[in-house]
Amino acid sequence: MTTTETRTARRAQRPARVTRTHLPGRDGRSSHPTRPETRRNLARIRRDDVLRVVGAAVAGIATTAWLYTQVFPFEGPLTFVVVAYLLFVGFFVTLISFDDNRVTIVDRVVAVIIHSLAVVLILALAVVVVFTLGRGTEAFLNWNFWIEDLSLAGPLDPLTVGGMAHAAVGTLIMIAIALAIAIPLGLLCAVFLAEFPSPFARIVRTVVEAMTALPSIVCGLFIYATYILLFGFDKSGFAASLAITIMILPIIIRSADVVLRLVPGTLKEASLALGTSQWRTIWHVVLPTSKSGLMTAIILGTARGIGETSPVLLTAGYTTFYNFNPFSGPMVSLPFATFTLVKSPDPTQIARGFGAAAVLMVLVFVLFLVARIIGGRGAGLLSPRGQARARAASRHDLARFEHRLAPTASGAPPTTVAIPDTETHK
Repeated sequence: MTTTETRTARRAQRPARVTRTHLPGRDGRSSHPTRPETRRNLARIRRDDVLRVVGAAVAGIATTAWLYTQVFPFEGPLTFVVVAYLLFVGFFVTLISFDDNRVTIVDRVVAVIIHSLAVVLILALAVVVVFTLGRGTEAFLNWNFWIEDLSLAGPLDPLTVGGMAHAAVGTLIMIAIALAIAIPLGLLCAVFLAEFPSPFARIVRTVVEAMTALPSIVCGLFIYATYILLFGFDKSGFAASLAITIMILPIIIRSADVVLRLVPGTLKEASLALGTSQWRTIWHVVLPTSKSGLMTAIILGTARGIGETSPVLLTAGYTTFYNFNPFSGPMVSLPFATFTLVKSPDPTQIARGFGAAAVLMVLVFVLFLVARIIGGRGAGLLSPRGQARARAASRHDLARFEHRLAPTASGAPPTTVAIPDTETHK
């Protein structure tokens, strides 16, 4: 027997070495030299984290102010903010490096950057809202602004004459028609893409993804070239609704497709195992489970279409009168009215334009609130009224089962429910 064979035989006779998994903080071993490592609760904010953030922010601002006044010839508030933020991140990393390891440092820095971006977005939104409301306050604080149109208001008339009610009515009519067309088509197409995969479905999904980046002016040009020029119809609110439909349809389809594909497959398999058809499973399992997400998809489409100006500019025309008929005559929307009035050199017209923009924001907020109320809670979360209905239905089913299983007055055996034999039971 050679030396190599001897070593192999000895290794085979040795007992196998049992190794244990090392879990920091649970097996008694800790990487800290003086104290054991404690598990951090990520659900709350620690005082040390707050002190580090505040200290780093104060140090960053103070250092930037010193650099501005004593070292570098920097100018402008934007440069000050950028330099202060970079120094803040540097000081924050230095502070947390004294007590935490590399993984924790990366986690803290990424969390600070994400929260900083969220604060910037909230501040930008607040600036837009406050600026619009501030410029339009002079107009929309008048009662006539909410109930009158601009048919009797000239460029030199005060803000106590005329209003934006006709534009609000036009916006509601246009978006209602667009949603009435886009919601059924969008949800049906999303169900087709999510539940019936095929080569044709992949082509449709590619087209939908490409249409999400379609410029709004192209939608308006398409309706103008076909509905108005080719078929000979006049500019109207219905033509603008068709253009808005083309815009919001890809948004609804793409968002709803993603939501429907997130429904657990076990729910659909359980429904199909009970003998239901695929369409019944979609109607009673898939759609109710994803109701909240589908409402979010509809909200995204509404937000995209309700604030567009280009399609309305090409297809609806402009008017200062009320028009409740979307199939006849020009109809104006709030974005188009804002665009038209703000271009005027008259301060009164500019105030009316910003007032129209403020009305549009209020209208969008109301529509979002209504959509959230209709959408309700997520899957598996019932409101108090829904819980009461579920308990009542359970009591009704229990009484029905007890009545069927109870013995009859003549002493006959209780009625049982027959389960048919299938191949799986066999």
